[in-house]
This record gives sequence, structure tokens and C-alpha cells, in this order.
Amino acid sequence: MTPERPQGADAAPDRVEADVPASLSGVPSPRDGRGTALYAALDLGTNSCRMLIAQPQGAQFEVTDSFSKTVQLGAGLESSGRLSRASMARTIQALRICQKKIEKHGVTRMRLVATEACRRARNAREFIRQVRRETGMSLEIISAEEEARLAVVSCAPLVSPKTEQLLVVDIGGGSTELVWIDLSDVAPEDRAQSIMRMRMGFNHQFDGPQARVVDWISVKLGVATLKEQFQDVEDDAARFALMSWFFEENLSSFSPYHSQAGQSTTGREGFQIIGTSGTVTTVAASWLGLKRYDRAKVDGLQMTSGQIDGVIRDYLALGPEGRRTDPRIGRDRHTLIMSGAAILQALMRIWPTDRLSVADRGLREGLLYAQMSADGVLEESP
Repeated sequence: MTPERPQGADAAPDRVEADVPASLSGVPSPRDGRGTALYAALDLGTNSCRMLIAQPQGAQFEVTDSFSKTVQLGAGLESSGRLSRASMARTIQALRICQKKIEKHGVTRMRLVATEACRRARNAREFIRQVRRETGMSLEIISAEEEARLAVVSCAPLVSPKTEQLLVVDIGGGSTELVWIDLSDVAPEDRAQSIMRMRMGFNHQFDGPQARVVDWISVKLGVATLKEQFQDVEDDAARFALMSWFFEENLSSFSPYHSQAGQSTTGREGFQIIGTSGTVTTVAASWLGLKRYDRAKVDGLQMTSGQIDGVIRDYLALGPEGRRTDPRIGRDRHTLIMSGAAILQALMRIWPTDRLSVADRGLREGLLYAQMSADGVLEESP
């Protein structure tokens, strides 16, 4: 299971696109009745289908409508190498709802993307064509590099002016992306904006000091695929430990894993980890004791290694049945929380820090920022 590596500055994303009807194209949209263009971003992952519809507002955007549903598109993919008929049917049902929301709001400026499950499945192109026939929506399969880049862009507003070394971690259903960025040559007041400019590419050159990607990696292990690989281990604690160490083994080719640069910055103001995923936000919500999820309390929250370890120990003490009924976790996440926690614990074991920033944002937000920035409808500073 070789992690994907950067292919160089001239590497082009591997996209699969169907013919696009005018009503669902990616051309700039007309203004809606309120005088502000609406944008849509859809992220079809291994486990979930999620969409945001938003309008630009200053340097940010305001969400007009949203959708999120667990579809388990990648169920059984590890063993078969194919998307199952049941998984595709579930997913298309969810996509029909998204298509109706897009039509309802009259959105014509959008990106609708699929990630790891479709990158790996042998029948992905067949599935893309089926989606086009049955919903009128044109999905594109984006590369791991573009997925990582957009996750980084979405986190730009959370980058501290004091941060010199940044690690962005995006734990998905089928893969986990890690990006290590050196900001030491960028003026503190420009660091967040330098992250936003990465929408143009990790190796895109600008005049003057800029953020530098030290290394990035896409590990083909996410919460769903890691769980599948160890589902035959009956003991809950043993399964968790095996998942965590196995994930760490798959980081061996990530240069900051071996570099002393990461170790020397740990525990200092100049080092920041931003974690973006359902796992990270669920751990944060559990630590806060939220029985009803509140994004305003979670997004941007900072947690210590000790606090994260404490939540994970609580999860282990609860056991499978206790986690299933714990309102802080939620019934749609309880089967995957331990594989996600195993990944998170491995990362905190390698790079212990007193400041992990929790990001309730990711690929969808990155897609929106990139579209709006390209159209020039966002103010310069994120």
C-alpha cells in the first residue's frame, strides 16, 4: 500500500468528466435575485456525500444551503476493488437530493468532485456515467494532490500569525492527506493569505516570500478503509492499537516523519497542527461534552495532546456498545470513530503539541474558496 507522492509542478489532476449540460456547468453564474452569485461545492468521499451552497461575503462566504449523508460508497472496496451496486444506488439517491437543491437555488457555478473511492474503484468511470444519466450531474474525480491542496486552502483562516511550521491533516473515509508547510519566510500578517494562494498549486511561483510545501503525502487509509482492514480483530483495545501502529508505518516515506525539524518545533508557538475531519470534530465535541453538535464551538477550538488522549481513553472505556449510544459521538459515526481516533493518536504520538487546531471545514470549503477567489469576488485577506 504505497502512499501517493507529489509528481512535480507540471502534474495535472486526473479528472473524469462527463458532458455538462448548460444548467449544471461550471461557467460563471448569473447573479441571483439578491444580486450575489451562488456557488456550490460537492464532496463525494468514501463514506459521505456532502454539499454546500454559499455566496461570497467579504473575505469569507455565507452558507445558503447544505447537505450531508453517510452513503458508504466505498463499502467492500478493499476486498473487491469495485463499487458495489448497493453503494452506488445509495449514493445516487443522495446525489438526486443535491441536484434538486442546486436547481432550487439556480446555481450554475459549481464543482462536484469525487475522491479516494472513485480514484481506486475499477468501475468508477461506469459509476460517473450512471450518475450523469440518472441525475444530470457531472462528477469529476480529482487527484490526491488537489484534494490535499483544497483541504489546506480551507484551513487558511485558522493559521496563526505566529505559525512558522504548519501541518495540515485531513482524515477522510478512504485516505488521509498530510501537508507540511514552511511559513518562516512569510511575514506574520501575510501567512494566512499565503496559504490561500496555494489554490493555484503547491509549486506555483509568486513574487516575493511565499509558503513552501516541505512535503505532502496521501496515505490510502481513512476511517472506513482502516476499519475494514482490521475488522477481523475481535478485541476492541487490541484492534485500536493495531490500527494506530499500522497507520504510523504508512508514514515512513513522509520526510517530516524522520526530520528533526518537526521534533524541534513541537510544543512551541511556531508549530501548529490543523486537523480537519469528522474524527477531529467529534473528538472536540466529546471533550466539550456537547450532546448536540455546535459548529461555532468546535471550529477553531484548540486542544492539547493530553485532552485528545483523554477523550480516546474514554472511547475505549465505553466499548462498542457504549460508543453506539453516546450522544456526543452520534449513531452515524460510532462504527468509524475508533479507526479515526487511531489515526489521530498516531499523529499526536509522532508530533506531540500543545496546540492542535480543530477545523470544521475541508474539501467543500476549499472548493468554494478556490472558485470565489478565481472569480475575484472575495476580499484579499481570508
